[in-house]
Amino acid sequence: MSAVTTTAAMQSLTLDTVPSTQALVQPAAGIESQKPQDAFATGGYSFPGIPHFDDPYKKRQWQLEHMAAAFRVFARKGYSEGTAGHISVRDPVDRNTFWINPFGEHFGMLKASDMVQINEEGQVVGGRRAAVNTAGFRIHGAIHKARPDINAACHTHSPYGKAWATFGRPLDIISQDTCTFRGIQAVYQNFGGIVLESDESERIAETLGANRVAILQNHGILTCGATVDEAAYLFTLMERSCEIQLLVESSGLPKKCAPPPRFQNGK
Repeated sequence: MSAVTTTAAMQSLTLDTVPSTQALVQPAAGIESQKPQDAFATGGYSFPGIPHFDDPYKKRQWQLEHMAAAFRVFARKGYSEGTAGHISVRDPVDRNTFWINPFGEHFGMLKASDMVQINEEGQVVGGRRAAVNTAGFRIHGAIHKARPDINAACHTHSPYGKAWATFGRPLDIISQDTCTFRGIQAVYQNFGGIVLESDESERIAETLGANRVAILQNHGILTCGATVDEAAYLFTLMERSCEIQLLVESSGLPKKCAPPPRFQNGK
């Protein structure tokens, strides 16, 4: 889920919009001064990156709008399951707090103004005054505390993620898409039920380590990112990759994994 995709999703869902992405697109510079992402784009224009904010409060609003858009996308893809599932975003004003969705509200109904800001003790300190999922607070709180480089995390009980998680195995690198997960996967195999205690969430964070994604056996999948866009995109890609892997496994035929030199970095 790129910044462009997320903005379009927000506009189509009548959420508060951010400045047009057209304003972020500038004619590309010479090849020697191009940004890394420009290697993947052709046409003489630079691909828009993450906007820079001098005002952290404007950055907060941008993040919350993208967070709401991610929930809407997750709802459309069928990732909601009862009261389970959460997305969190570290607050750019007070980095010891993070934003999370209110407990028991459907992903498809959430707006930026619905998000709840909580501190490391699980106390509501900003945003909407509402209860949050205890397991969500435990899991996301432990990850944000252990990984200061991570600003967002996603976890839901999506169908294919749950199905693949029963095996307690990482995804095989069987396609160009799954090359994205090469070297950034972790598998948590010590399922202990609903994560209501801090020791369980701390073990999940420890297992995640320096990785970006985790398969929680008998539970589901979890993804992280520097932005909510990255975390949400990795989640949608991982869910789809779990589906593809299950289809491949069900064929009963031998499979060939993608070799590192040829498919490095998703190329």
